Parts: sequence; structure tokens; C-alpha cells
Amino acid sequence: FNKLKEKRAKVRRPDLTIGVADHYVPTRTRVLSEIAPDIAGMIRQLDDNCRANDISIFGFDDPRQGIVHVVGPEQGLTLPGLTMVCGDSHTSTHGAFGALAFGIGASEVAHVLLTQCLWQKKPRRMRIIIDGVTAPGITAKDIALSIIARIGADGAQGHAIEYAGSAIRALSMEGRLTLCNLSIESGARCGMIAPDETTFAYVKGRPFAPEGELLERAVAAWRELQTDADAVFDREIALDGIDIAPTVTWGISPEDALPIGARVPDPASLDDASRAGHVREALDYMGLTAGQALDTIGIDRVFIGSCTNSRIEDLRAAANILAGRKARVPGLVSPGSHLVKQQAEQEGLDRIFIAAGLNWVGSGCSMCVGMNGDLVPSGERCASTTNRNFKGRQGPGARTHLMSPAMVAAAAVTGHLTDVRPLLRSDA
Repeated sequence: FNKLKEKRAKVRRPDLTIGVADHYVPTRTRVLSEIAPDIAGMIRQLDDNCRANDISIFGFDDPRQGIVHVVGPEQGLTLPGLTMVCGDSHTSTHGAFGALAFGIGASEVAHVLLTQCLWQKKPRRMRIIIDGVTAPGITAKDIALSIIARIGADGAQGHAIEYAGSAIRALSMEGRLTLCNLSIESGARCGMIAPDETTFAYVKGRPFAPEGELLERAVAAWRELQTDADAVFDREIALDGIDIAPTVTWGISPEDALPIGARVPDPASLDDASRAGHVREALDYMGLTAGQALDTIGIDRVFIGSCTNSRIEDLRAAANILAGRKARVPGLVSPGSHLVKQQAEQEGLDRIFIAAGLNWVGSGCSMCVGMNGDLVPSGERCASTTNRNFKGRQGPGARTHLMSPAMVAAAAVTGHLTDVRPLLRSDA
């Protein structure tokens, strides 16, 4: 916005621009005067800039506020066939609708605000096919981590990914959002899933979605967004859904992921010197021993939330495990939006989390990014539903293990990384 002010320019298309307060928004209060002055200043500045440029904003005190990648789909702003950009790398989330969605930097944001245009290099094409039926307890998070472990954190660099196959089609929209959200963690520019009946049913009735005849015409056009039968991909990856197990990370990159029944790798057994060096660095930071069984790793706290896993389906999955059980460690549950929070409370999920001993807080990025007051103390180990386990991501010295909401709930109940499947209830 300051770049626009320097040019004495206005936003070119305010009708196609949306403001959302999320990363810096605290989850413990909705009273601006109770917030640190620097953070309160940023919240006010976003609000002022949006109003000055006639931009709709889901601000700090808006009853629809939440994480941008939750609010967009929830409000019907995310639609098939759109091109969407945002100053956040996990904008790939919106590709779950068949949108071309990717994160951009601050200078690019200014350029889009000013011109509604952006110069891009055409990415290469990758298709990841997951066929077959996944086993009970397997989620989109397990699928995503398995893919990243298979191809590496830079395995899709320079590519746009299409996810296809029967196991992908079986995912709910919430699951598809989780999968596309994590595309960036394999180095992809974006990830997408062709829209289908699941997509159309989710969009219908959303506040900003088309209605009536306009929706019918839109759906007819969206049906044409399927990949051509003769389309050529630069790279194709295939996995069998039945082979995917509950998966957790052990290291300092999302590619450091293994099935819960595996053991921490031993760098001495690796022929690749670079990979061995990474494993040694990861073990040192994470305080783990080579060969240690993953399900013996104790945790200090849990976090359920973030743009990856904070939707109502995610909260239900965690609550299903926690109902009638007690957490052995403290933890935080932060819904992805205020509307998700309201729905969860109507369903009584908040009472399950609180009865288990976890804190139920407001919507926002919360403990994912460690810039809003929700932090993992240095040296502590956190089972987390977030998207990144980099050094210090959840706070200086924090140790993060990524997994699904149900797996985080299972870890809370046992106090260590745990296979969720024995804890599943019949209605899971």
C-alpha cells in the first residue's frame, strides 16, 4: 500500500481484492487495546488501507474473520477457474477448487494491486495419481506427507501439480484443501484438483458464490475444466492409496516424514553424503537418536489449527479421538475462522477439547507461525497439524512434528507419537 501511495495511485480493481487479518491476529482476545501496540498497529493499518481503497476486508473485529485460506473457500470467494494470488506461500490451498492459485512476494502484491497483472514463467506440469481406497484413519495430511517424503521438498520445484485418481476424488473439499495447501512443501508453484460434483456442492449457497441461473451457467463452464485426455505431463507420480499409513515428520523439513511404525533414519547407513548431513543436523536439532522408533518419541504439547488443518472436519476428527479421554500434555486448539468456531461450539466440540484438558481459543494462524503470541517454548516438542517443521517455526528452539488432527489428538492422549488407528471409534 505504501508503494501505491508513493505513486499516488489507487487499487486498480478493489472489487477483485480482499483483505484478511490473520497471521498477526492474537487468539486470546478480541479487544484491540489488550494487544501489543506493534501488532495492534498492523491490524489498524490493514483496516485503514483497505477502507481508503474501497477494499472489502475480513478484519480483526469482523464476525467472519479467520485465516485467509479458510475464509476464501468458506465465503465462496474461491471458485473454479479463477486465478488467485496472495502474499502467503500456502495460497496453493485454493487449487482444491481447480483455481490457479499461488503465493507472491510483497513487491508482486503491490504490482497486482496497481495493475491487476503479474508476469509469470509458465511452470512445468506434474500429475500425482493416487488410486485405490485408503484405509480407515488415513487422511489428506497422510497422503500429502507421503507424497512429499517420496519426491522431496524440492521434488516439484518449477511445476504445477494436478492431483488425480480415485483416492483424490474420494476426498472431501476439506481434505482437498489440506492436500493442495501442502503442495508448496514439495517445491511446487501450485497444486490443483479438477472440479467435480463435490466441488459444486460445496460452493452452492456460499455468501459470495453465484446463485440461481448464474450458478447453473458457472457449473456448466466449470465442468469443462477437466484435464484433456491427451494432455502430456513433464513428470507423473503414482501411489496406491492402500499403501499410505498414518504419517508423521521426525526432522526439520516436511520431507522428513515416515509412517508411524517406522524408525528415525540412521545417517551412517546413507550413501548420499548430503542427505546424511541433513539427517545428522535434524537429529541434533530435534534431540532424537538414530534408529529410534517414532512411536517412542514423547511430546510436550499439541497444536490443532493453521490453514492446513483447522476446518470443521479437522476439528471433528480430533474431537472423535479426544471424546471421553484426557490429554497427558497441554495443548491449543484454534479454529480456522470465527464461523468454524461457532459451528464447532454448536456441535459441542469445544466442550470435548476443554474436557480433555486443551485450550480452546479464537481463530487465526496461531501457533503455526509464532508471531502472534502463541509459541512453543524453546526445547519443547509439539505434535502439530501445521505445514512446516523448520527450525524455530513455532518459536525459537521449538521442535515440531507434523501430522493429521486425529494423530495429534492421539499423541495428546498418550503423551507420545502414536498410531491413531487403535483409538478410532466406530463412527470415525
